[in-house]
Amino acid sequence: MKKQPPAAAQDKPSGIAYLIGRIDHVLSRRLRDSLGLLGMTAAQYTALSVLDTQQQLSNAQLAERSMISPQSANEMVKAMEARGWIERQADANHGRIIHLRLSAEGSALLRQGDAAVAELERAMLAELGPDQRGELHAQLRLLLRSLSAIVL
Repeated sequence: MKKQPPAAAQDKPSGIAYLIGRIDHVLSRRLRDSLGLLGMTAAQYTALSVLDTQQQLSNAQLAERSMISPQSANEMVKAMEARGWIERQADANHGRIIHLRLSAEGSALLRQGDAAVAELERAMLAELGPDQRGELHAQLRLLLRSLSAIVL
C-alpha cells in the first residue's frame, strides 16, 4: 500500500509552474536579443509569422492571434507598415474592412527571424534527442490545452 503524503504537502505546488515561468522569462529575453539584432520585436516577429500563415487578416484578428491587445496591434501595424513590412488592402466586398498581408520585404525579414528563432530552439533543445523533442512538443500542447480549458 502506497503511503499518502501529509495533507500540507499535497497542497504545495510541484514547481512546474515556476519552471515554465522561468523558461518563458529567459526565452523572451533571448528572443528579444536575437530578433532585436534584425530590428524587430518578438511581437512583430509573431505578427509577421501569423500573417505569413494566414495570408491576410484584419487588425483585430491579428491582435488576437498575436496575443496582444487591439490597441497594441494598431500601433504595431502602423510601425510595420511604415517600415514596408506589411501592406493594407481594402476588402473588395466591404470597404470598411482592411486586410493586412506581408510585403516582399516583410517576408524576407520573416525568413531571417525564422532562422534566428530556429537557432535559438536548436540551442535550447540541444541535449534532447529527436524522440524527446517530439514528446516534449506533445506534452506542451497537452498542457496548453488543459490550461486553456480551466474556467475560474
